[in-house]
Amino acid sequence: MTRYSISTTVLFTIALGLSRLNAQAVGQNKTPGSGDTPTFSVSRSLVIETVLVKDKSGNPIEGLTAKDFTITEDGAAQEIKFFEYQRLEEIIKNAEPLPPIGVPKYFQKLPSTQIAGEVPGQTQYKDKRLLALYFDMTSMPVPDQIRALGAAQKFIKTQMTPADLIAIMQYAGGSVQVAQDFTNDRERLLGIIQTMIVGDGEGFDGVTNDASSADTGAAFGQDDSEFNIFNTDRQLSALQTAAKMLGHLNEKKALVYFASGLSLNGLDNQAQLHATINAAIRAGVSFWPIDARGLVASAPLGDATKGSPGGNAMYTGQSAMVASSNFSQSQDTLWTMAADTGGKALLDNNDLSAGVVKAQKSVSSYYIIGYYTSNDALNGKFRRVKIALNNGLSASLDYSQGYYAGKVFAKFTAADKERQLEDALMLGDPITELTIAMEVDYFQLNRAEYFVPVAVKIPGSELVLARKGGAEHTVIDFVTEVKDDFGTTVSNVRDKIDAKLTDATAAELAKRRIQYVTGFTLLPGKYVIKFLARDAETGRIGTFQTKFVIPNLNKEDKRIPISSVVLSSQRDDIKDALYNASKDKDKSEVANPLVIDGQKLIPSVTRVFSKSKDMYVYLQAYQPAATSVQPLVAFVTFYRGQTKTFETPPLPVTAGLNNKLRTVPLKFDLSLSKLPPGEYRCQVTVLDPTGQKAAFWQAPVMLIP
Repeated sequence: MTRYSISTTVLFTIALGLSRLNAQAVGQNKTPGSGDTPTFSVSRSLVIETVLVKDKSGNPIEGLTAKDFTITEDGAAQEIKFFEYQRLEEIIKNAEPLPPIGVPKYFQKLPSTQIAGEVPGQTQYKDKRLLALYFDMTSMPVPDQIRALGAAQKFIKTQMTPADLIAIMQYAGGSVQVAQDFTNDRERLLGIIQTMIVGDGEGFDGVTNDASSADTGAAFGQDDSEFNIFNTDRQLSALQTAAKMLGHLNEKKALVYFASGLSLNGLDNQAQLHATINAAIRAGVSFWPIDARGLVASAPLGDATKGSPGGNAMYTGQSAMVASSNFSQSQDTLWTMAADTGGKALLDNNDLSAGVVKAQKSVSSYYIIGYYTSNDALNGKFRRVKIALNNGLSASLDYSQGYYAGKVFAKFTAADKERQLEDALMLGDPITELTIAMEVDYFQLNRAEYFVPVAVKIPGSELVLARKGGAEHTVIDFVTEVKDDFGTTVSNVRDKIDAKLTDATAAELAKRRIQYVTGFTLLPGKYVIKFLARDAETGRIGTFQTKFVIPNLNKEDKRIPISSVVLSSQRDDIKDALYNASKDKDKSEVANPLVIDGQKLIPSVTRVFSKSKDMYVYLQAYQPAATSVQPLVAFVTFYRGQTKTFETPPLPVTAGLNNKLRTVPLKFDLSLSKLPPGEYRCQVTVLDPTGQKAAFWQAPVMLIP
């Protein structure tokens, strides 16, 4: 595979604006044979800024005109083309809550997929405050859902003002649903909330398996949140979708996000968090997260809702520390989203409606200012916006400090297309149009180096889109970059897949996933990997970014040093490998431990297995201090809850590789046909009878018919 350095900065994304307009200058149509001037058109992007202007006392300043403002973009002065003042009634001084309401009528909930837009360049909700109540039902257990819905009802009944318009949105069942568009009809809003099903979507949130986890009888586990690898990404992607919906409106919007925390771990796509925040900034949406758990007094070993942790951690205090750290991390993401979009998170407060009131008070009277940017280059770079008052006026201004320009893929030349993918590695606004899953493993090669295989899965339905467009084939380009803990690029790969698209193959791809495998040779340490994929036919791009750690197994003396454990249901003949950037692919696979007897083991990234196929389990154990290979015993166990449902006979291994590490390959071939479908915990146990050491590895798997 080809490796090279990448160092440029270009962005591929849509231009900012709470709306995006085209101003066209069209000449007279040319008739056949006439000598008139040909028709031409010029497109320019309208950038909308919402500006809060307050005096020293914090009161909005009214009566300003467009002549009182100066706008610059990257230092270049811009001409104001659109100017409007949104006068909102002050909540404390001028506006009184609406009168009490009786028992509301029930309304049939007809979920929509969009917020109604408005005519470009116009404001649909003049002098109104827009609040979107967003319920993430997948992250909240039933008690938290009840508290969140109750807080929304309390706000609508007693704290809503005549200037408020409220929309109700929820994320459940894998999609964002608009239960109610913006309205001030309190009776309808309350009726819609009463139709929302408590428990809808609950139970899909990620779980952890560390020192704070309950002892279920299947101990010695390792990070089982990998089973929920898509969960946090789906939640963030849903928020991004909601922000884009609200972006069709020019006014300032506040999205109140009810959730029971939001945790990002090393297995989640960090690029999706950046993309969600940038989408909210472009759409003029501020996030106001509310932790629906309220004020939590955590017992050191957990409360009565779960079992106590096991092992030494419960006696050393490590269990309580990990539980506290996990809780704080789940709030850190909420705080980050709020701070980066101009909102504020409500944490550790049992009065959840106070968070809605904070969002309400934050939206006071403001000015809407629009200008056609003088920079027509769609180069994807960040453009800094500065707004100031003229004539020596002194006031506090609150507005978006800039935006990312767009990049039109259809206008790229062949050279631009190649450059775009390389440059995208440096983007501050990641593109997440393609769904990507990734698994990063490690195997020790010698005392210093480790081979790191990287497996990626992409939905095959993306190729179907290209086929529908009439394409006979499509090229999927890949760029992978690995940086160390200091931000230095240590390795990168450029590769591609060229697939023919007949009707038969397109139909087959719609049901399957595209698998791509590459690898790096690295030293122990902390790294960040960034992977980009682009369908060259449709122009869709996906980004996956995550952190990973390669441990120094030379320092492991209490347990048996082992590599990553690879679970797979697919082995391909190395001669049939069609997609590889290296001309000398036989040599490039020599160091790959997943190539066994001329066949490459393809990791199952999502760890979902079919009963009709065997499961392959592969790992390596190392005995660097031994003069010769010592016998080991290994076995694989499946747990369902606290019940052991399957266990392989102990596998005695007496032979290993003749190297300085005394590497011992451990291979299992399991038949899953007798196991019922469902979720299991797969545990690999390795024992050293001579040295009286052991190693354990555990991860969730899903078995389907």
